[in-house]
Amino acid sequence: MLYHSTRSSTPTADSAQAVLAGLAPDGGLYMPEFIPGFDWRHCLTLDAQGMSCAILSALLPDIPNMKELVSRAYTGRFQTEDLTPTVAVGNFSVLELFRGPTSAFKDVALSMLPQLLTAAMKQCGAEKEIMILTATSGDTGKAALAGFADVPGVKICVFYPDGGVSRVQRTQMVTQEGENVTVCAVRGNFDDAQTGVKNIFAACQGRDLPFDLSSANSINIGRLAPQVMYYFKAYRDLLDAGSIRPGDPVNYCVPTGNFGDILAGYLAKLLGLPVGMLICASNANNVLTDFIRTGTYDRRRPLLKTTSPSMDILVSSNLERLLYLMSGCDTALVGHLMEALNRDGVYTVPQWMRTAIGKEFWAGFCDDEKAAAAIARVWEKQHYLCDPHTAAAWAVAEDYVSQTGDTRPMVVLSTASPYKFPAAVLSAIGGELSGNEFDQMAHLEALTGVPIPKNLATLQGKPERHTGVIEKEEMLNFVLGL
Repeated sequence: MLYHSTRSSTPTADSAQAVLAGLAPDGGLYMPEFIPGFDWRHCLTLDAQGMSCAILSALLPDIPNMKELVSRAYTGRFQTEDLTPTVAVGNFSVLELFRGPTSAFKDVALSMLPQLLTAAMKQCGAEKEIMILTATSGDTGKAALAGFADVPGVKICVFYPDGGVSRVQRTQMVTQEGENVTVCAVRGNFDDAQTGVKNIFAACQGRDLPFDLSSANSINIGRLAPQVMYYFKAYRDLLDAGSIRPGDPVNYCVPTGNFGDILAGYLAKLLGLPVGMLICASNANNVLTDFIRTGTYDRRRPLLKTTSPSMDILVSSNLERLLYLMSGCDTALVGHLMEALNRDGVYTVPQWMRTAIGKEFWAGFCDDEKAAAAIARVWEKQHYLCDPHTAAAWAVAEDYVSQTGDTRPMVVLSTASPYKFPAAVLSAIGGELSGNEFDQMAHLEALTGVPIPKNLATLQGKPERHTGVIEKEEMLNFVLGL
């Protein structure tokens, strides 16, 4: 299958080459020339690993031995063999995406990406070492580090915003072991780190380096494609529970900042899954909400620090892929819009595209106060403990139902364990906030009886191995010096 940039139809790459490169030469994102035909009904008869194998084989057909790769990625690494369980909570269903090795939804993709990348290296005859560059708003970094640690032929460098992640998230990253891993804080916000990574790709284009660059962010199609699976898995869970019949549409509410997680849902729909409305839930950094409602994307606003830091983003990279799909694969239009965003910080899509997006997506946002109220309400009424990102999605899902009257089954994606943000969760349910975040984790467990995930319970006291902090302008030289 041929892939090309969202900004140009040439040059092309096969799916293995697209995974290996991560970013297209012109700075665009790789997309397939067409969405393949897919037997979605048969896919729903498979278990989670079988679904993943079928979907990845369709989207990345040039990477061989997919069944073996999927087995290596997932077997024995998640709390449950079904990987992403769906549980009934009140009138909604919650898709638990935090049952992996780092307690965040990124584990589904970042357990798979190292397998895809190393297979792509072999398939393409890559001779140089691969350097994975990643910017993180909190969860991608640890999941990528855990996935790529000590993988032969690969190094990984993760940048995170200094002071812009929770203490638990930071500790997960800076204590990471592995001879091939590097972690560094950047003075600035996530958008600064993400832009810096993209600029490194651009600056290294055509240079003779001792390594080839790739990415573990969802700008890499090999990071995005594995996320499609859990939309099918949730649908199958609803079928098994007798909540729906085959073919019934299901709504999904997704907390998202970089737009990758919700875009995976749209890809699932393009593959045939009966997805109803995709509901985009933002926090107070509501640039995506404004875009979906108005057709204007405007990043010219302060980036707010919130209790849901993984959504503290103003430049949503994967939105570019949606523009490509909604424009009818008009690379010239997408290139023009991205140029305007880089130059002016704002763009407006044509009215017909805004209308098309509005038929598939609805959007709302939830500030910290509203998220805290949702955490408290869901705990009190349903005895279910949400993290702030999940709470934002829950509150926006409630807003969607009340404002539209759409009562089709609703799946709320839960993207992180509440123990990754113990202070916010503990405060919301009226618990004691004394001590550091690890003390607060213990308070939260004692108060709720919800067990702390093992990978988080053992963090405290681990030696910090990566303590560097640099200016954003120093990122290129930092990477070249590795």
